[in-house]
Amino acid sequence: MMLRPNSIVAAILLACVTWTPVPAAAADAEAAERFIGDLGDRTIEILQRPDLTLDQATSDFREMFSSNFDIPTIGRFVLGRYWRAANTEQREEFIELFRELIVATYARRFTEYKGQGFRIDGSRAVTERDTMVSTAILAADGSLIATIDWRVRDRDGRLKIIDVVVEQVSMGVTQRSDYNAVIQNGGGNIEVLLEALRDEIQTAQNAS
Repeated sequence: MMLRPNSIVAAILLACVTWTPVPAAAADAEAAERFIGDLGDRTIEILQRPDLTLDQATSDFREMFSSNFDIPTIGRFVLGRYWRAANTEQREEFIELFRELIVATYARRFTEYKGQGFRIDGSRAVTERDTMVSTAILAADGSLIATIDWRVRDRDGRLKIIDVVVEQVSMGVTQRSDYNAVIQNGGGNIEVLLEALRDEIQTAQNAS
C-alpha cells in the first residue's frame, strides 16, 4: 500500500551519507553533483563493512536519512491537500511516522548489499533552488541496473534531497498517490492513514 521499493539499489543510495554543507545560494550543478557523489561513496563504504549488523544499519540509516533528506518538505508534499486539513498534532505525528516507516522498511536492505556501484551522469537545474542529479546504479560487473535521479534543494546554504526518481518514477508522487488513496478510502479521515502507518511500521519492525 505504502512504500514501493523498486529494487535494492534504490535503498542502497537512499539517505546514507554524512551531510556536507555547501555555502552557495542555490543548488548549483557542481555542488549538487558533489553532494550526491559523496553520498554514494560514503554509502558504499558503510555497506562494505564486514561487521555491519541490522541494529547498526538501522541506527546509521535513521541518522543519515534525517541529515540528508528534507523530511518536512517531503512529508508535506506526500500528504498533499490533506496537510492543510490536518491539525498540528496530526502533522507532527505524520512526519515522525513517515520517517520511521522509511527507516524500518529500508534499513534492513543495507545488509543485502552485493557489490553494486554508481556513477554520476550529469545534472540539470529544474528551479532556481532545485537541481536534478542523474546517477546510474551498476552491478558488480559494470552493467546497468537502474537510473536514479536525485532532486536536490538548497536549504539556507545546506543541500537536502527532496525527491528520488527511480527509472523516471517519482517516489514522492507515488507516495502522494498512495497516501491520498488511503485517506479517501477512509472517508477523508487523516487518522485512517496514521493508523495504517503505525501498523506498517510494526509489521516492518517485526520482520527484521
